[in-house]
Amino acid sequence: MSFSSEVKNELARLPQEGDCCTRAELSALLRMGGSLVLRGRNFGVSFMTENAALARRLLSMTKMRFAVQTEVVIKRSVRLKKNNLYQIRLLPSAETARMLRELELLPGGEGHGKEMLRSHCCRRAFLRGAFLAGGSVSRPASDYHLELVTESEQFAQLLQKTMRGLSLSARLTDRKKDFIVYMKEGDAIIRFLSLIGAHQALLDFENVRVVKEMRNQVNRVVNCETANLEKTVQAAVRQLESIRLIQSRVGLEKLPRTLREAAELRLNHPEAALRELVEMVDGRIGKSGMNHRLRKLEEMADSLRRDDLT
Repeated sequence: MSFSSEVKNELARLPQEGDCCTRAELSALLRMGGSLVLRGRNFGVSFMTENAALARRLLSMTKMRFAVQTEVVIKRSVRLKKNNLYQIRLLPSAETARMLRELELLPGGEGHGKEMLRSHCCRRAFLRGAFLAGGSVSRPASDYHLELVTESEQFAQLLQKTMRGLSLSARLTDRKKDFIVYMKEGDAIIRFLSLIGAHQALLDFENVRVVKEMRNQVNRVVNCETANLEKTVQAAVRQLESIRLIQSRVGLEKLPRTLREAAELRLNHPEAALRELVEMVDGRIGKSGMNHRLRKLEEMADSLRRDDLT
């Protein structure tokens, strides 16, 4: 089961809230996943889902608050997984049309869902309905990504505005004929899951995210240490080559005392880091001083190599 399905199963089993929040959630559900049906002068709605818990929730919210006639048709999906498809039909009638007007879903309506989004709780319910009908979220083990997909640009803009009003950094883009409101920040996705009531999914998401970020931090530290080790080894190899060239051409005994001391330390301790070389002289010279002496030896060796070329 996908993480999106787990989140939706949890949301679909939440207790129903007050009338205002139920209207907001139902409005988003039908706006996101329903299709209007016209019969004579009356409107109906057809809603399709693979989630049995969501089908039950939609029927329950509708029947408890509106005297509409409904039908449920169960079909077998033609896709590879062959899951059941649940088609919820709210049959065309005057009562169904009244429900759609109350939910601000009929064409030409002035509200477009804005009137029912005045309170914080209703905005949360509205986003829950939108996610249930047209949302998805990736497992945090992969990239962080949550999106709400709709065919209506106007509705997508309303979703984005609602999310930003709740301090969620939502973005809007289009994909073929759809409009997508999405988030890619882990903190924003956690806040979204919390707002819509998916608390168990939030905990699962957070647990995986903590492990993932800890692993990434360990990898960064290991990579940094590996890079530093490689730099130390490369520097030591260069220094050894330079010192041996000076030893064979000039002789270390002819070097100034400070350079001779640094050269002998490097020869005797070819694998030591700069810090370790400093410790071997009991702190009489700092890292910058030791580094300066070793660079001076490399410059001397480079001068000898240039002389060979002339």
